[in-house]
Amino acid sequence: FFKMSHLSSARVNLAQFREATRRNLLLCLDKCVGSKAIIWDDKLTGTVSLIAEYSLLKEHEVGKMFTLAKGKLPNCEEHHLVYFVRPKLETMKIIAENIKEERAKGSLKDFHIFFVPNKSTLCENKLKELNVYAEFSTIDKFDISLIPFENDVLSLEQDKAFYECYVENDFTTLHQVANSLMTLQALYGVIPHILGKGEMSAKVTEIMLRKRKEMVDYESHITPLIDRLLLIDRNIDLITPLLSQLVYEGLIDEIFKIENTNCQLPSDCISSNKDNRQQQSDNGTSKTKVALNSSDNLFAELRSMNFSAVAAVLSREAKRLAAEQEEHRTAKTVGEMKQFVHKLPHIQAAKKSLFLHTGIAEKIKEKTDLDDFREALGTEQEFFNGIDTDKAHPYIEKCIATKEPLIKVLRLICLQCCTNNGFKIKLLDYYKRELFHTYGLELLSTFLNLEKVGLLRQTAVRNYPTLKKNLKLVVEGVHEQNPNDIAYVHSGFAPISIRLAQFLERSSSWKGMEEILKLLPGPNTEEFQDIPISLLKKAGTHLGTNNSNSENLPKITLVYFIGGCTYSEISALRFLAQQENAVTNYVIATTKIINGNDLIDSLIENFAKAPISA
Repeated sequence: FFKMSHLSSARVNLAQFREATRRNLLLCLDKCVGSKAIIWDDKLTGTVSLIAEYSLLKEHEVGKMFTLAKGKLPNCEEHHLVYFVRPKLETMKIIAENIKEERAKGSLKDFHIFFVPNKSTLCENKLKELNVYAEFSTIDKFDISLIPFENDVLSLEQDKAFYECYVENDFTTLHQVANSLMTLQALYGVIPHILGKGEMSAKVTEIMLRKRKEMVDYESHITPLIDRLLLIDRNIDLITPLLSQLVYEGLIDEIFKIENTNCQLPSDCISSNKDNRQQQSDNGTSKTKVALNSSDNLFAELRSMNFSAVAAVLSREAKRLAAEQEEHRTAKTVGEMKQFVHKLPHIQAAKKSLFLHTGIAEKIKEKTDLDDFREALGTEQEFFNGIDTDKAHPYIEKCIATKEPLIKVLRLICLQCCTNNGFKIKLLDYYKRELFHTYGLELLSTFLNLEKVGLLRQTAVRNYPTLKKNLKLVVEGVHEQNPNDIAYVHSGFAPISIRLAQFLERSSSWKGMEEILKLLPGPNTEEFQDIPISLLKKAGTHLGTNNSNSENLPKITLVYFIGGCTYSEISALRFLAQQENAVTNYVIATTKIINGNDLIDSLIENFAKAPISA
């Protein structure tokens, strides 16, 4: 099941990045000589599954694997117990409990701990305070860095990055972003040109350039493969993640949630047996984990389409497979039969994929056909068109009155606030009063968080109408089935973040964009990194030098989102790269792939949420 060949199918071979991370993991394991059991932080299991398959771990004497949990460790014969955990203080308490329980029964096992991605003095001090620090034979780090999801997408898998950067002013993630960029440059060459927008982007640039200067003995001998780095702060475009995603992959994420390219789907989407489907449907709760990546050719085609275009592709695929089946029935000669048998595995895989995506599309359509979905979408479209954004919206009032999920209500209010450049104090107080009355006073700290990051605020300078006009954010009559503009991803709204990337396709700097950039928060960044002239000559075929071949290949831009990006933004960048006259190919990196629910949820303080299991 562990096919990762889709990672190496682009000019920037991201399989190399995965290999580097695998080597780091194996180096950690080989520090513990002998049979070993791994105890994983539950947030790391999905991530690590994309790096190393169990068979590889077995080759390095891993016998069993467990998820970190309170109390006693499960029984195992392995001598070494190896923890891979994120540096969280609450996690240290669980580990201390595990060790004390193990020692109480007279166990002589060796303990090892690897912090992901970096060691933490706070956590080490906590282990000392809990009297278990001396129990560890190894205390080290496993620098997991970016995880390749696709041949053009990498994720740092830091789900709290936005909250930590903008609420807590904790810039740990920024150092991880800078480190990941250093690793990328070690593998693919120094990136000559750096552009950024926002405070966090400026900090990352500063950290990265400082690190490069400190590595005085380091001189990359790798020909630069990436022409340009574009760093984008999430808070320069808060509207895009708040909007409902309307591309196929984005809708799957909104409805079912995709984690580490895997999705828990209703089992009746997967089983082609009608009796099984009926039984599972009756049970109602059966779910199956499915990998969603470009090794599935049909998904690769569907993923970035507006959902309204999906049915036609599924119908075309069904007809194609029916025609191939007909070939089998009409095959008469031995040669024709052999040819069909050779194609059979491919046909069976294609049928399975068609069934899966037809099932998913049916589930999505059930959701999008609901009056409530359409009303919510209509409300969003009113907001980004600037209609009635300065008054209490009837649909939001209805949602509060019927006590719809808090995240849904806050997402809409924040969208209205962003498209109105803030609320007048009277409207802001009205919404707060209604929310307090329905959802409780526990929301106070959540409001403070939303205000701090700029999602809820009092009226400021009216930037949105100017941005909407100058960046052509709203596109009327956009073609959803055969798109001619990135606005298709939100059926009429173009992500601000991607409009900036689109501007840079035809420009070598921010020049000409200064007045628009002033309307967005944070500084503009532009830096150039020195590269040996010999490497620049070698790179002439794609770095835009005088080499006559340079026009044959589009330039490669690495777009790095700090604070998360959406599948809609990924789809929009892919759309730009797939145009006939495309001048840029994109590699996309992000601290995490998110949607609007994730963004709002990260800002809701725990005591304002329903109880969450540890």
